[in-house]
Amino acid sequence: MKIVTWNINGIRTFKGGIKQALESLDADIICLQETKVTRDLLDERTAVVEGYNSYFSFSRGRSGYSGVATYCKDSAAPFAAEEGLTGLLTTHERAVGCYGDHELFCDDELQLLDNEGRAVITQHRYMCQNQMQTVTVVNVYCPRADPEKPERKRFKLQFYKLLQSRAEAILKAGSHVIILGDVNTSHRTIDHCDPSGHDDFDEHPGRKWLNVFLSNESKDESREESKETSPEDVHGGKFIDTFRYFHPKRTHAFTCWNTLTGARQTNYGTRIDYIFADVQLAKGQFSAADIRPEVEGSDHCPVWAELRCTLLASPKLPPLCTRYLPEFTGKQQKLSHFLVKVDPKSTKNETSDSLPGSQEAEEKRENRNLLGSSESSSGKKRVLAGGAGGPKGKKSKTAVKPPPAQGSLLSFFKPKASSGAPVRKASEAPRAPPSQHSQTVQNNHHNNNNNNRVNGVCDSSSAHTSCTPEESNVTTQRDVAAERPSAESAVGANVPKKGASLGFWKSVLHGPPPPPPCKVHREPCVLRTVKKEGPNLSRQFFVCARPQGHASNPEARCNFFVWVDKGK
Repeated sequence: MKIVTWNINGIRTFKGGIKQALESLDADIICLQETKVTRDLLDERTAVVEGYNSYFSFSRGRSGYSGVATYCKDSAAPFAAEEGLTGLLTTHERAVGCYGDHELFCDDELQLLDNEGRAVITQHRYMCQNQMQTVTVVNVYCPRADPEKPERKRFKLQFYKLLQSRAEAILKAGSHVIILGDVNTSHRTIDHCDPSGHDDFDEHPGRKWLNVFLSNESKDESREESKETSPEDVHGGKFIDTFRYFHPKRTHAFTCWNTLTGARQTNYGTRIDYIFADVQLAKGQFSAADIRPEVEGSDHCPVWAELRCTLLASPKLPPLCTRYLPEFTGKQQKLSHFLVKVDPKSTKNETSDSLPGSQEAEEKRENRNLLGSSESSSGKKRVLAGGAGGPKGKKSKTAVKPPPAQGSLLSFFKPKASSGAPVRKASEAPRAPPSQHSQTVQNNHHNNNNNNRVNGVCDSSSAHTSCTPEESNVTTQRDVAAERPSAESAVGANVPKKGASLGFWKSVLHGPPPPPPCKVHREPCVLRTVKKEGPNLSRQFFVCARPQGHASNPEARCNFFVWVDKGK
């Protein structure tokens, strides 16, 4: 049996689809956090994956926020599943139960703790020494304590207490327990890239809770190394951090990095994603546990563990399974269907022609709309320009009023009146305008042939009587020759020189200031903008362009920093 946990930072970000991602992880149970999808945005391709059964928890208050999902292979289908830790969201059969003591929580607080979609619990059976046993998998996405919101700090600690109460209650009922997910707290100094930068590192409330919740026992072959730990690091909790159980002294084993600063390139991160298991299960069934920092696609990396036991598939899936949701079983239509305004008369006429919903009906409806597209909504026919509705090959006898003459583009470049005439070279002497005789011939042809020539274009059906190709060609060439000099002079008069234009735009648009070099690497800095609320909001500054890293790393970002002067 193999289990995986991964904070994916958005389930809709997988380019190849969720099925390809699940297959690449190659596990029986895959727990995902921060799906950032609510029920109304969950599509069928994500909810119903061939070969898997899934269980989701959604945020009730914010869209695109939080959320967890557990995918189980059909060969590892659970016999019970439940959303949340409090039991308040459970209204179906085959729930996990065992909710623990809620005396330390008020009713409103319990509702809020489960309102952000942070937990999904599945319960499985497995065979061990010819005896069937039960293991409960708790997939959690623990809250982050925002320093600017003190209430979130209490919310996070209350979530920890609720998680511990529920896990210990399930353990007391006789089931083994695995807790996995994003806990949002690095436990020990070895799990943090720069613990010296935090003066109160050991006083962090989340770390104090982990000290009570976890046991620091390690695998047998590492007993001698674990004896070197100080007495204050010895804990007697009921659960084990499986990664540290197999790798008690491994350093730089991080699972989360700040991608905005490029910290993953220098491995400047923290280990906040865990697989916890009760002490008896960890010692008796776990055979390996590790992280996969090479897997990209999120600011976290997957964490995996293997067990010696084999899960037994349940013959019937729990009601919480997403494939049983009404929107994926055809029992309920989309809400948008009820918000569409439908004309009863048009619906009656369409249903009388053919069976509703059939492909034939859709084709007839489209063809009918296409043929009737010449009618407006008021029922009046539109006038077709150019006799488009008439028979082909013949001109309509009805006189069509020509559209208003459209000026040539060259007319917008006429030079301004000036006292002096422009000086031209001998080779650029202006050509003579069209003769009076040719202009008179054109006017006579236009007046004597009613519709044979419209807007200066000869009709091919009467070209032999109205105008000859020679006359038409001469007139056209002379007209163009007469306009060319004025257009060229207009362009030359109105378009400024390249140097003057460049200087003008530089005076209007300053653009970003040139980046200064950092003091250590002597490389151009990058421009950043303050996004945090406060007096410096939207203010710009320069920092070293290299990725963030430890101060002792010469390849990492130096501490160069300078504000951008507003006057520049």
